[in-house]
Amino acid sequence: MLQKTLTYKNVHNRFKFNGVHLNFKQIKRVAVSYIKEGDEYEKVIFKFLLNWLDEKPYIEVQTSGTTGKPKIIKIEKQFVVASALSTGDFLNLKPGDSALLCLSADYIAGKLMLVRALILGLELDAVEPSSTPLKSITKNYDFVAMVPMQVEDSIAQLHQIKTLIIGGAQVNSVLIDKLKNATTTIFETYGMTETVSHVAMKRIENNCFEALPNVVFSIDDRNCLIVDAPKVAKKTIITNDLVELISDKKFIWKGRFDNIINSGGIKFSPEEIELKLQEKIKNRFFIGSQEDKKLGQKVILVIESAIELNLEAKTFEHLLKYEVPKQIYYIENFIETKTNKINRIETLKKIKVV
Repeated sequence: MLQKTLTYKNVHNRFKFNGVHLNFKQIKRVAVSYIKEGDEYEKVIFKFLLNWLDEKPYIEVQTSGTTGKPKIIKIEKQFVVASALSTGDFLNLKPGDSALLCLSADYIAGKLMLVRALILGLELDAVEPSSTPLKSITKNYDFVAMVPMQVEDSIAQLHQIKTLIIGGAQVNSVLIDKLKNATTTIFETYGMTETVSHVAMKRIENNCFEALPNVVFSIDDRNCLIVDAPKVAKKTIITNDLVELISDKKFIWKGRFDNIINSGGIKFSPEEIELKLQEKIKNRFFIGSQEDKKLGQKVILVIESAIELNLEAKTFEHLLKYEVPKQIYYIENFIETKTNKINRIETLKKIKVV
C-alpha cells in the first residue's frame, strides 16, 4: 500500500544530510549554496536533488558504457521510488538508519543512494568518491554501497558497516575470500541502469542471485536472462547475461553472451575461465579472443602489468585443453569506463588485437 501512495515529491521526516534534517523546501534552499560554494562532488549531489524535486516526472541518467557507448536515458521518477522501496524491503532498512554515500551522484548507483535516503528516511552522510572512502571515517554505518575496488581498499574498516552492497562490477573470488571472515552482512548486486540499479542480490558467500520484490526472471533460447520488473521498467528487458535459471526468482550468473568465444567450433564463456584463474593471477586480467586462421578465434589472456609475469605452467593446469590461452598480452593500464569497469573492447584495441 505504501508503494502506491509514496511519490518522488515525498521527503521523509527522518531524512538527514550530513547530520542536518532537511525537508522539501530546505533542500531546494540549501542546494543553491552547495552548488555555488561546495566541493565538486557536493555540487553533483545537489544538482541531482534539484532535478529530483522539480516538476518533471523523469530523470536523465547516463549508462556506464560497459557493453557499448555511454548514452543518456530517461527513467520515470516513480520507478526510482519503487526501486528504493524494494531495496529497503529486501534489506530491512528503517527510518533513522545511518547510510554513507561514497559513489558519484553522476551515475545511477549514487543517485539511488540519495533517493533511498529521501524516501526511506535515512540519515545520509556524503564523502568525496575515492578508492578509500572510509579512510578518514570513525563512525559506524547501517548501510553503505560500494564498488569492488572500494571494498578491496576498505577491508580493515568494514566492521564499521552493518550492511554493505557491492555493485558496478563482478566480485571476484580473491576478494570474496578476503571477505569470508567479515562481520558485515555483504551482498553482491545484479542490475543495470535500465532497471533502475539492481533487481537481484546474493549474499557474498553464495553463488545464486535472488530477485527483489516484484521481479520475475526467465531465459531466452540463448540462455540469457529476461527481467520482468513492472515496478521499475515499462517493458520486459532481454539481457545478454548468460545464466543458469534456478527458478523465476533465482539464477546463477555465468557470463556475457557478447563475450562468447568460438574456438575450433567449441563455444565457451571467458568469464568462466577467469573464475578458474582468479586465485592464480594476482594482477587484474581478463580472457579475450583474437582472430585465428585455423581456429576462427583463439583464446588470449590480457594482464594489467608493466612487466611480463613469470607464470608457471601450473597456473593453467586446471583448465580444459581448449581453455588454455594461446597467447598472453601485457598492458600497463587497462582502459576503463567512467565507472571504473574494465573496457575490454577498447583495451583490446589498444594492444591492437581487434
